[in-house]
Amino acid sequence: MAVGIDLGKPTSQHLLEVRDLTTRFYTEDGVVHAVNGISYTLDEGETLGVVGESGCGKSVHALSMMRLIPIPPGKIEKGEVIFKGRDLLKLSEEEMRHIRGAEIAMIFQDPMTSLNPVLTIGFQITESLQLHQGMDKAQSRERALELLDMVGIPEAALRLDDYPHQFSGGMRQRAMIAMGLSCNPSILIADEPTTALDVTIQAQIVDLVKRLQDKLGMTVIWITHDLGVVAGMADRVNVMYAGSIIETGPVKYIYGDPHHPYTLGLLGSLPNPEGSMGVRLYSIPGEPPDLVGMPKGCPFAPRCTFKVERCLHEMPMLEEIEPGHLAACWEKDRVRRV
Repeated sequence: MAVGIDLGKPTSQHLLEVRDLTTRFYTEDGVVHAVNGISYTLDEGETLGVVGESGCGKSVHALSMMRLIPIPPGKIEKGEVIFKGRDLLKLSEEEMRHIRGAEIAMIFQDPMTSLNPVLTIGFQITESLQLHQGMDKAQSRERALELLDMVGIPEAALRLDDYPHQFSGGMRQRAMIAMGLSCNPSILIADEPTTALDVTIQAQIVDLVKRLQDKLGMTVIWITHDLGVVAGMADRVNVMYAGSIIETGPVKYIYGDPHHPYTLGLLGSLPNPEGSMGVRLYSIPGEPPDLVGMPKGCPFAPRCTFKVERCLHEMPMLEEIEPGHLAACWEKDRVRRV
């Protein structure tokens, strides 16, 4: 589903522009259509939420932008990722090393597997500062202390020489955020950073990122399977399904006036604090499609209560509903949040 999403600004003013990004994995079972021609733009200081079920291509699209997918079996088939006027997909590996961490940073779902268990937290932060910022050992250590203090780790001077296993899950995630912020990146990609944490710690991490964004003016891409997480922090939301963006728009439209049945289903599965006790949450029937054997028509059609015959044979394209709000559904005019 190759689409173009333009939100009104000339290309030269966008911090990031993704055009027709397409990624495949070549496996023994067949070709996995992981990311299928997605396009969007991102501006300075903006927060973009990317939501959808596990396996919908959210993380793979980010890893493709960063050129971090394993090759083979993965392959970026086509597309452009224009960052500050340069196509990241055409840069050399040496040039990309200077982009990763320094200009675009990424924090991951499980910090225990992302942090090196045999190196201290301080070493892992200072290494990046020395590599990208040219700091000496004393300067990088002082900056690392500032970063740990900034992300709310108590007694930072004492914790700098601790190892990841000596931190709690929430503290490890804070340390990962400190590493991500160390070189003042233009874009911070948060790939489901709260999934492995309990609800209280999740709220603290979300609040931390929001405060740091306000303070530092960062641009954030927040990837999650939970629409509720991005409700209070995103400016825009891309809803992904089966490797494609099926609805996109300002957060007020996605939550208040969804036009794709899948978005409607995700919203229906969220607990409503004002709802009646004992009311069952909505569950989307069926299962996500096999990305090896993609259906001919709309990939959501087998699970959709709004489907008509056309949905089984023709793939819908993103169409504008109102400025900046697009949905890929043949029956989008029938879809309304109750």
